[in-house]
Order: sequence, then structure tokens, then C-alpha cells
Amino acid sequence: MSVPSARGETWTFLTNHARVLLCLARDPEARLRDVANAIGITERAVQLIVADLENAGYLTRTRVGRRNRYAIDTTQALRHPHEAAHPVGDLLNTFLHREGTPETEPQVAP
Repeated sequence: MSVPSARGETWTFLTNHARVLLCLARDPEARLRDVANAIGITERAVQLIVADLENAGYLTRTRVGRRNRYAIDTTQALRHPHEAAHPVGDLLNTFLHREGTPETEPQVAP
């Protein structure tokens, strides 16, 4: 990514919440430290985002030994009223290059 030279060149289409969700969809056993490094935000910011996603029902955290495993509910609707007709699985399918719909695909993690 190039260095922004003028106002307006720093915005992106996806939020950090979407980026965290995509990282955990790719690797349900990822350490939050690794997610933070991949996205370019602090580990604390990732922890807060994961808490938001859990509280909203998009994500479930299960302890497996010394690690956490994250499961995504692909049937949850996107939050903004203009996108609420689409489940989060549509977003994941688009960015992870999956075929099918959330109704025909299993959840990203058990």
C-alpha cells in the first residue's frame, strides 16, 4: 500500500471487524497476536473486536487445551440495515472464494 499523499487516500472498504472475522475464518485456531499482526492493528484492538463479535453472536470461542478455537455463525445477518438481507456467510464466501450459500455450506468451524 502506498503512502497517502492527500486526504481520502487512507480509507478502505472493509472494517477491522470484517478483517478479524476473515482471519478467524481462514484459521479458526489463530492466536489473536497473529491476527493483529496480519491486519496491522494492536492485539488489544483485536481482543475488543472479538468480544464485539462474540456478543453479537457472530463468533463462539471454545477453549481447546491452551488455545482458543473460534466458530463463526455464517447465518447471522450483517449489521447495517442496507446489508441486513445478507448473512455474514456471503461476505466470507466472497473473500475466501467459496462456492455456495450459508444454507448449503457448513459453518466455518464446528
